Amino acid sequence: MTQQHLFQAAVRMSLLLRAAKSPRRRQKKLQAFAGQRKPILWRESGVGMGLRYRLTLVTGLLECLCFAGVVFGWASLVFVLKTDGYFSDLCANVTGPNSSQITDCIGQDEQFSLVFTVASFLNNFLSLPNGFIFDHFGTMATRFLAIFLYTTGTLLMGLSNAALSILLFPALSLIAVGGILFLMTNIQVGNLFGAHRSTIITLYNGAFDSSSAVFLIIKVLHEGSVSLHHSFIFLSVCSVLHILRTVFLMPKSHIPYPIPDNYTYGVSCAQSDSYNVEKYEATREKKQTFEGEHQRETDDMPLKSRDKPDQEDTGGNELSFKSCVLSWFFLWHLVWLSVLQLRHYLFIGTLNSMLNRLTNQNPALVSQYTNAFAFTQLCGILCAPWNGLLMDRNKGKPLAAGATEREEDLRSSVLSLFLTSLQCLLFSVCAASPVLPLQYLTFILQVLNRSFLYGGNAAFISIAFPACHFGKLYGLVMSLSAVVSLLQYPCFTLVKDVLGGDPFFVNIGLTLLTLLAFIHPLFVYLHCRRLANNRQKMQEVTCSDPPTREVSL
Repeated sequence: MTQQHLFQAAVRMSLLLRAAKSPRRRQKKLQAFAGQRKPILWRESGVGMGLRYRLTLVTGLLECLCFAGVVFGWASLVFVLKTDGYFSDLCANVTGPNSSQITDCIGQDEQFSLVFTVASFLNNFLSLPNGFIFDHFGTMATRFLAIFLYTTGTLLMGLSNAALSILLFPALSLIAVGGILFLMTNIQVGNLFGAHRSTIITLYNGAFDSSSAVFLIIKVLHEGSVSLHHSFIFLSVCSVLHILRTVFLMPKSHIPYPIPDNYTYGVSCAQSDSYNVEKYEATREKKQTFEGEHQRETDDMPLKSRDKPDQEDTGGNELSFKSCVLSWFFLWHLVWLSVLQLRHYLFIGTLNSMLNRLTNQNPALVSQYTNAFAFTQLCGILCAPWNGLLMDRNKGKPLAAGATEREEDLRSSVLSLFLTSLQCLLFSVCAASPVLPLQYLTFILQVLNRSFLYGGNAAFISIAFPACHFGKLYGLVMSLSAVVSLLQYPCFTLVKDVLGGDPFFVNIGLTLLTLLAFIHPLFVYLHCRRLANNRQKMQEVTCSDPPTREVSL
């Protein structure tokens, strides 16, 4: 018995020494030895919190699906607005080829395009201040702001009419900004589900894309004699549901990652448990400073300048926001998002005018193809998780010797980034073709690519950069990409005034521009390969040195 006790004491001492050398990785082994491993997934956190986690997931999915991204169903809403006579004063009767009188509504189309351009620009550009609000004031304050903006926008739409067409500008913009705030606050729900984090993030972004079908429902109801006024008043009343979810199923501050022991949030039994979140975040910051986290040196290498690969964060803290913004990763990710997003925005903003041109102004065919486009948007929620599964495919597998979890996640993201770029290239080629039946394939590629684009954008930022800067970085990349998206209006003007309404050459130029997106996955791949080579060289140097044995019992 004495020898056994001595042996156990020696093993414990060895574990303590190893934990002291590498606090973050060895501490998990020490906790496992003592039977104190922390729960990672919601299943280990108790039945009550597991139910709350699932309710948060499902209600967040419904919120994104039914409200967050409705503005991108603009093509369906334009059809209704034209029927109700919005901006009809900009149409003019002109003489046709056979001395026949035809109605030229290109001025009306231009005004509708401008409404969408302004809304889509503000949707992204205001993500930067919204990101700061989210990071500094927390989830509850951000969601109440979102509810106020969204409700105001839907009320303005309900009060608008042909005589007050100008209300479309503030109304659609407020709906867009409120919707992106709903998405931003819901992305963190993925933190509740550990190994499925990227899958849930992309699922929410897919639901955001599919919510554009709400305007299709409004179009169908309008054809069934339900007025635009009643549809948007109903959306305004639904804000009560957003308030209830904010109070009962969302935290006051943020959902941390990884989830700590006994983590709670929301209001329960008339008392708020959100103080636990603040307590945990304060404790986590102190712990990170105390431990030093030398393991993060390798993880943070993607954020370093390529010219200074050996530079280390000797302070032991997370990288600063400035360091993240000035990194090559952020630059190429911004180019990737901006180019692909511009292609999508120009397509959505000009879809109605393109269909009118390809169908020779046939309203029945335009309605048919508009409905087909809107129905394909419903598939966004089905397509987006594929991207998340691609990014999570290596979760749970053992890491390579010396590799970090963040490095493996970056390696997994390469395929996702490449496929997203390839999809956009194929989508752009089909959209440039003036063949009407081919547009069905264009619609399919568009919704598939859009689901991959925004889900991959949020997931990549959560992987490549520190979690404490997620809101600011997500907002900044969306804001800067919004500036690039303003090019859609000059493109539309170029088509109208210079190219005689034929967008063929503009589409060719945008197709060539999408080739820039392939730089991003190539850069990430080369970075991961460089990390692997450096790790292999370090191992070779270690093996070539005279062996030094550590005395252990």
